This record gives sequence, C-alpha cells and structure tokens, in this order.
Amino acid sequence: MVFIDNVSENEYKSFIDSFDSHFMKSYYWAHVKYADYKSHYVGIKRNNKLIATALLLEKHIIGPYCFFCCPSGFACDYNDKELLKEFTKQLSKYCKKRKGLFLRINPDIQLHTLDFDGNVVDDGFDNHALVDYLTSIGYKHKGYNKNFETDEPRYTFKLDVDADINDLRKNFHSTTRNIINRGNVYNLKIAKGSENDIELFYDTMMDTAARENLTQHSLDYYRLFYTVLNKFDMSDLYTVKVNVNNLKILYNEKIKTTSSALEKLDTKNPDKKTSGKILDLQQQLEKFEKELVEIHQLDVEELILSSMITVKFQDKVWTVHGGNKDVLRFLNANYWLYYSVIENANEEGYKIVDFYGTSGDPDPSNSIYGIHLFKKRWGGKYIEFIGEFDLVTNKLMYFAYNRLIPLYRKIRRKR
Repeated sequence: MVFIDNVSENEYKSFIDSFDSHFMKSYYWAHVKYADYKSHYVGIKRNNKLIATALLLEKHIIGPYCFFCCPSGFACDYNDKELLKEFTKQLSKYCKKRKGLFLRINPDIQLHTLDFDGNVVDDGFDNHALVDYLTSIGYKHKGYNKNFETDEPRYTFKLDVDADINDLRKNFHSTTRNIINRGNVYNLKIAKGSENDIELFYDTMMDTAARENLTQHSLDYYRLFYTVLNKFDMSDLYTVKVNVNNLKILYNEKIKTTSSALEKLDTKNPDKKTSGKILDLQQQLEKFEKELVEIHQLDVEELILSSMITVKFQDKVWTVHGGNKDVLRFLNANYWLYYSVIENANEEGYKIVDFYGTSGDPDPSNSIYGIHLFKKRWGGKYIEFIGEFDLVTNKLMYFAYNRLIPLYRKIRRKR
C-alpha cells in the first residue's frame, strides 16, 4: 500500500462518488472551511488503485502547532483492518510532521440498531468491535456522549423519503400529521430563498441559540456556508414568512365566527352536549384573542418565522442549520419548514432526509428534549453513531490543549 499526500480533485471526487458518503466528505466541504482551516486531500493506493481517502482540515492553534480533523471520517472499507491500520500509521506520520497535536475523526458509522424510542434492538447489528479495534491501533475514543458535546452530533433521525408522499404523511406522529393535514391555514409563505435572506435567517438562529442556550456561528460563516455550497447545487435556504396585516384580518374573522357560533347556543340552560360545545368555543375564543394580542404587538408588515439551510449530497438531504423566531410560535411555521424540505426532497428524487442531530437522552427533563421530540415526530429511524476519536501525535501538548479549550468555550458561551 502506498500513501498519497495530494490526491487530485478529479480522482478524489470519483472515489467519493463510489461510496455512500456524507456531505462532509465531499470535495467542496473544505471550501466552506477554508477561512479557518487548511485542506489536505490524502489517500492510500493498493496496486495503483485508490482504496481510501480522507479530507484533512488543518487548524492552527498557537506558534507552530495545529490539529487536524477528518469530518465524518475516512472514505474506506472499515472492515479492512489491514487498510485501517496502515492508513492510521501513515496519517499519524503526516500530521506529526506538520506539528499536529492530534487527528480527530467522527466516522458516520452506526453503532448499533435502535428502536424508535432509543432502545438497543437485541437482534440488530453491533459495531462495538470496530470501536475496540480503532482504540487498539492508537485512537482515543471520546466516549458515548448523549447530547451535543462533540464537534458533530452522535445521534440523529433519518427519514426514508423514497416513497409516495401520502404514505410518508401516514407515518408522521399524529400531532405532525394533524398540522399538515389541516393545510396552510395561516397563509404562510414557504419558499426557497437566496443569499439576500441570510441576515433574516441569522435572526432566527440568534433567537434559537438564546432560547436553547446553544453556541452560535457568525453571520459571515452562514453566508459562506450557503453561498459556497449553493454554487455547486449542494444547498438550499428555506424561509417561512407571514404577512402580519393579513394575519390580523384572519384572526378577526376567526374571533367573529367563533363569537357568532357561541351566541347561537343556549348558554342559560344548556344540556350536556351543548355545555361541551360552549366550553370548546369559549376556549377557542380565549385562545384567538390571546394570540391576536401577540400579533398586534408586531410593528412590521412581513415577518420571517422560521428558516433553514440544507445540504444536498448524493441521494441525501441534511437539515443542517435551522432557527425559529420567538414570536407567533402557535402558527407552527417550523412544521411547514420541515415538511417543505421533505416534500421537495421527495419530488427531486432524494432518498433520505437526515435531521442532523438529536439527543441520545430522550427524557422530558432533558433541556433539549423539545428538539428531540419535534424531530422524532416525522417518523424517521433513530440513529446512534460510533462517536468521536482522537489520534494523538503530541501527548504533552494534547493534554494542555484539552485543559484550555473547555475554558475558552465556556467564556464564549457567556459572551
């Protein structure tokens, strides 16, 4: 086997296309990261044929030191132990020569089979042996984290959209299915946006980050992310907007219709059935009036409620970055956002929609349980990956790095 330290663009693309790959293995993913990382396209050949590749992103730390990461891991046959061992040996030399402290990988390989509620299926497949083998050849496993403690999510939901859209809707949770089946009753404007919508998108991300206590990227990062990938038809920006003036008219009509229905009932001496109807109408009226108060507090003609940047690669679509405003949550704009992504993916011939990240701790007490529950309601498969690994090439500096970075991230969150 021969290590290749500079795989050509055409050769790299051709090899990646032969694999069922993650978008972070694509040639253009490095273009998104180029401002902060230096890219290296490396591989290994057997009998002059490429059998493995890796996109290495080099991040400068301090002085001559750096670290490397390989997003979503290598493109290779992980069952070929000889290949994995030799590739690891060569990558260690390559990174150490360039003053790298470590190489981080996060293979997009499923750990084991989970049921819909996150329980391990007894007769499903199991990849713990691969975790053990990677540690035996020098990798440090970062553990089986449950939430978003590592660079890439360790859990996700994947929805198979290679079916009739009506059949897909039948598998939605009843809450989701009822919202979609009622139709777009609030006349929300759902569309694929453009670079001009990046700042509006960023507003929704800022609201979500504050609400969920999440770390946020910069506006420039999202602009670069979208424009680079969209240039190669690898990304879409979805927006959901509402006309506030039309919404006020709609709510006034709802209140008028509900009040009229209530007036027609005998509220003085109602029977049991009528009493139930009166209570329902009174609760509806109270709800509409309360929501109209919130609508009147908005001094804008049109408002973006929800938005998302997706990534498309091979036969999959990922819902990578998405946010929701803190107002008018009762319009369920986020449901229409996700449904639009699913519907478009189905129409455009994609097979999988990956909701890109959820919790491995599906407990209502979990602070991000709401995110998990929302994604679960679309009926996808619950997936757990094998996790993050570090191949340490400078033990002393690696120890120092791991002491300082958590402190830096803590300060960043506070800011």
